[in-house]
Amino acid sequence: MNPIHWLIDAILEIYKWLLIFQAILSWLVNFSVVNTRNRFVYMAGDFLYRITEPALRPIRRLIPTIGGIDVSPVILILLIVFIQRSLYYVFY
Repeated sequence: MNPIHWLIDAILEIYKWLLIFQAILSWLVNFSVVNTRNRFVYMAGDFLYRITEPALRPIRRLIPTIGGIDVSPVILILLIVFIQRSLYYVFY
């Protein structure tokens, strides 16, 4: 495996997992399962928000929420998977 391809793929995979964690944490906060007054939960949520929001903001501008459900993380994950598959074909 090409080291450049491996590095790009690893970064995209980590970012994909960060998007999933951010979506799960937002659900847990919205359903009052976890409390943002807890310092660790607040720090984790703030970190995930700062990491994922710059990529999600343009998608949210194009696609509004559907029935109160934000589908922008799903669209971004599909885009990341598309990029990963495209890089696989470019490098091999």
